[in-house]
Amino acid sequence: MAIKIKTPTEISIMKQSANILAFVFEEVSKVIEDGISTKEIDKLIFDIIKKKNSKPSFKGYGNPPFPASSCISINSEVIHGIPRKHNKLKNGDIVGIDIGVYFQGYHSDRAFTYKVGEVSKEASDLVDITQESFFNGIKQIKDGAHLGDISSAIQKTAESAGYSLVREFQGHGIGANLHEQPAIPNLGIAGTGPILRANMVLAIEPMINVGKAAVYISDDNWTVVTEDDSLSAHYEHTVLVTENGFEILTAFEDDAVVNKYLK
Repeated sequence: MAIKIKTPTEISIMKQSANILAFVFEEVSKVIEDGISTKEIDKLIFDIIKKKNSKPSFKGYGNPPFPASSCISINSEVIHGIPRKHNKLKNGDIVGIDIGVYFQGYHSDRAFTYKVGEVSKEASDLVDITQESFFNGIKQIKDGAHLGDISSAIQKTAESAGYSLVREFQGHGIGANLHEQPAIPNLGIAGTGPILRANMVLAIEPMINVGKAAVYISDDNWTVVTEDDSLSAHYEHTVLVTENGFEILTAFEDDAVVNKYLK
């Protein structure tokens, strides 16, 4: 299946969707603290998205249908954690929050792993290397680059630091559908794979474990957990391919993490 090149109109709408999502993350960052439940966080996310005349991309998605507006995954949970009233954050946790926004027919997708209070050096280093791998990956993006250039840079960053990459789940194209071509693995060989063209839109999302790469899906049929119970982190943005590089759509200009790595 061909990778869709978006029209100027489609890109304009996707940027609006992405701006809503960036705002959602700004608001979520204000409530990440000891004692808050993942259910409370999810309700806040739903309420903000609704007020912005949008819909949560994840609610009702898949089979079985995902039951919440966001995926909230704590510590050894990699992705797709279901928000629950009894799941409360505590100091020292890391928590990955993955959110999609559907606005006027188009999706945006972003994930961020938060540090709750004072976390261990192991946890902090993991979060940092996950972000670094993402940015080293997207620095490869431009018209004419290969998809494998992104995957290779992510893999080299993570593995050279002693971490492992989740293999069963990967990034993806995005647009009118939440998941479009191409599939974007976090491991690969530079100079291989489909050629990127300007106005393609990609969701790049490294998922990195302290321990081994192996994961399993828990009994709720959604939550992905590291097999060895080691910590896992996740970082994602929706990214537009441009003639000479890329544009991160799901972040505001003052985003501290983006500026740390790109400015």
